[in-house]
Amino acid sequence: MSEAHIPKIAQELSLTPRQVQATCDLLGEGATVPFIARYRKEATGSLDEVAIAAVRDRLNQLMELDKRREAILKSLEERGQLTDELKEKILSAETMVVLEDIYLPYRPKRRTRATIAKEKGLEPLAQLLFAQNDMDPLAEAAAFVDPEKGVDSAEDALAGACDIIAEWVNEDQTARARMRDFYSSKAVFKSKVIPEKEAEGIKYKDYFDWEEPVNTAPSHRILAMRRGEKEGFLTLRVLSPEDEALEILDGLFVKGKGPASQQVQMAVHDSYKRLLSPSMETEIRLATKKRADEEAIRVFVENLRQLLLAPPLGQKNILAVDPGFRTGCKVVCLDRQGKLLHTETIYPLQSEKAAADARSKILEMCERFSIEAIAVGNGTAGRETETFIRGLDLSKNIHLVMVNESGASVYSASEVAREEFPDQDVTVRGAVSIGRRLMDPLAELVKIDPKSIGVGQYQHDVDQGALKSSLDDVVVSSVNRVGVEVNTASKQLLTYVSGLGPQLAKGIVEYRNEHGPFQSREGLKQVSRLGPKAFEQAAGFLRIRDGENPLDRSAVHPESYPIVDAMVRDLSCSVLDLMREEKLREKIDLEQYVSEKVGLPTLNDILLELSKPGRDPREQFETFRFEEGVEKIEDVKPGMKLPGIVTNLTAFGVFVDIGVHQDGLVHISELSNRFVKNPAEVVKVHQKVLVTVLDVDLGRKRIALSLKGSQLKPGEVPKVEERNREERRQERKQEKRQKQKSTFTNNPFDAAFRNRNQ
Repeated sequence: MSEAHIPKIAQELSLTPRQVQATCDLLGEGATVPFIARYRKEATGSLDEVAIAAVRDRLNQLMELDKRREAILKSLEERGQLTDELKEKILSAETMVVLEDIYLPYRPKRRTRATIAKEKGLEPLAQLLFAQNDMDPLAEAAAFVDPEKGVDSAEDALAGACDIIAEWVNEDQTARARMRDFYSSKAVFKSKVIPEKEAEGIKYKDYFDWEEPVNTAPSHRILAMRRGEKEGFLTLRVLSPEDEALEILDGLFVKGKGPASQQVQMAVHDSYKRLLSPSMETEIRLATKKRADEEAIRVFVENLRQLLLAPPLGQKNILAVDPGFRTGCKVVCLDRQGKLLHTETIYPLQSEKAAADARSKILEMCERFSIEAIAVGNGTAGRETETFIRGLDLSKNIHLVMVNESGASVYSASEVAREEFPDQDVTVRGAVSIGRRLMDPLAELVKIDPKSIGVGQYQHDVDQGALKSSLDDVVVSSVNRVGVEVNTASKQLLTYVSGLGPQLAKGIVEYRNEHGPFQSREGLKQVSRLGPKAFEQAAGFLRIRDGENPLDRSAVHPESYPIVDAMVRDLSCSVLDLMREEKLREKIDLEQYVSEKVGLPTLNDILLELSKPGRDPREQFETFRFEEGVEKIEDVKPGMKLPGIVTNLTAFGVFVDIGVHQDGLVHISELSNRFVKNPAEVVKVHQKVLVTVLDVDLGRKRIALSLKGSQLKPGEVPKVEERNREERRQERKQEKRQKQKSTFTNNPFDAAFRNRNQ
C-alpha cells in the first residue's frame, strides 16, 4: 500500500489520516469490518462499519489503479515507447479513465485504416494537413503516390492521411473528455420494439417507443431496457445531437477555412461518426449500467438487511406447513432447537373426509409435541390452508403465522439441505425451512443464496461480482450485529462470524458434536486450527448462554474481562450482581479504568452490555393476520383497505403481500402525501401496513395500492416515524458515504450524473 493513498482517502471520505491509517493497518492484519467497528474504536476514532467498508473499498480501488499503472509502464518500456514526459503523465493520473486515455494512442491495436495508411508512409502528409498551413492538399499529396504501396492517386493519399487524422482525434485526451461531458448532458436513451416481437415482448410495452435523457434515467428503467434488448425484444441506442458534437470537435481541431482545414474537418467528422461516437456510446452504456447496478445493489442490500434482521419468534415448539392442493400439505414438527421430530402429509383441501382426517392429525400433533406456534408457507394454497387451520379448535396460546417461503424450495434442493436431512425429500426440507424461518429468520436465511430470497431489483442483471461482495458484507454485518449462540448455531451461520469462515465453522460443529456443548469461550481455543487471531476476531460475537462465565453470554470481548473483574473487585460484588443491579453500575467511574489501550468508547460499550447482556437488537415479534375472505386476486376490489406486509422495496415503489399470492405495488407517488425520494424513508421490508386498493388488472395480474392516509394497521405503533433514530442517522451517513464513493468509482460520467441531482 502506497503511503500516498492515506491522505487521499482521508480527504475523499472526510476522515483524519490517523483514522484511515489505523483502519488500513487493522485490515492489513486480517481484522474484519465488524470486529474493527465493535472492538477497535480507540484506534479508528469510533468509525462505524459504513466508514470502515468505504476505506477498504477505496483502498482496493487505488491498489487496482496502481496495478494497472505498473502494467502500462512495463508495456511501454518493453516496446521502447516510454518517455520521461509520458511516464510523468501516467504516474500523475488519478483515475482509471484518465490513465486509459493517456495509454490509448500507445495501446497495441489491430490493423486499422490509420495503421494501414501509416504503413503506406502517409503519416508525414497527415502532419502537413493537420498543421493547416496555406497549401494545396492535392499537390502535396501527389508526392506520396506510390502504386507499389497501394497509393494509386493523390486522392488515395489524402484519404489515407485523413484516416490517420481521424485516429488522432479519436485518441486525443481533451476531445474524449469533452465528448464525455457532452454525452452525459445531452445524450438520450432510445428504445424501440423489434418488428413482429410486439406480442412476445408485451411485458416491455412501455419501452416499445421510448426516449429519455441519459442523465435522468432511473436505474430500474435502464436495467429493464437492457434486459429487453438482451432477450431480443428491443433495440437500444444512446444518441446525441450530432451537429452540436461536431461543432465542439471543430472548435478543438479546425483552425481556419483553407483547403487543408477543410480536409481536417472532413477527417474530424469521419472520426466522430466512425470512431468517437460508437466509443462514447459504448462507454456511456457501461457507465450507466454501472450506475444502475450500484443503485439496484444498494436497494437489494438494504432490503436484505431488513429481512435478515426481521423479528424472530424465538425458541418455540413449531408445527410448520408447506401448503399444496393436489399433492397435499407437508407438515413437520420441530423442537425448540429446530430439530425435526415428526413428518406428516395431510390433504385438508381435497374432500370432507380428507379434511376431517387432516383436522384430527393436526390436533394430535399439537398435543403430542406441545406445539406453541404454527408456521404456514405463503405460497400456493397458503391462504386456504391458513383458513382451514384457523377453523380448528386450537389453543389460544398457539400462534398461527403466515411465513414468506421465498427461497425455501431453493434451500430444499441445496447441498446444505441434503447434508442436514439426507433421508428426507425436498418437501420435508422445505417445510423445515419454513418453520425455522419463523423461529429465527437470520439463522435460516443465511443458508439460502440471497438472490433467491425475493427482495432484489433486477438482481440477475447486475454485476454479479459486485452484488456478491455487497450481499456478503450485509450478511456478515447482520450476523455479527445479532451475535451467534455457539452451541446451537449451524455451520452456515457460524461461517459468517467474524474471523471464522467455512473450515473453522465446520471445526466448531464437529468439536461440539464430539465433546458436547462449549462451557466457555475459552474452550473454543481447543478447536483445531482456531488460532489466537481467529479467536480474537470471533470471540466477542459468539455467545454461550449457560456458560461458566456470565460474560460469555454478552458482547463483552474476552480481552476486556480483566476490566470487568477490576470493576467487580472495586465494588465488592459478583459479575452477576453487576449485571442485575443498575445501582451498582451507576457507581462505576469509567475514567478510573481508562488505559493506553482502552478508552471511554470501549468502556461505555462494556457498561451498556452489562446492563443488557446478549440483548438481541432485533425488534419484538408481532403476530399478523391477512384479511379474511380475501384469498385470491379475484377477491380484491378497488377501494378495499387491506392489511399487508412489505416484501420488497425498489427505486420506483414498494411491493406488499396482501395474502392473494400476488404482491401489489405501491408506486412511490402513493407512499405518502408528501414527496418521497426514497421508499426506505417511509417503510421497510417486513413492516406491517394497511393499504388501499386503487386498481386491479386481472389480465396482467397487477394490483395497484396506496399507503396515503393509511400507513399502519389500526392500533399499531407507528414505527416509521419513531423508528430508531440511530438507525436513520446511520442510513443518512451511509447514503453520504455512497455519494462520496461514487466520486471515485472510475466512472467517467459520474460527475454529470451527480450534478443532475444537485
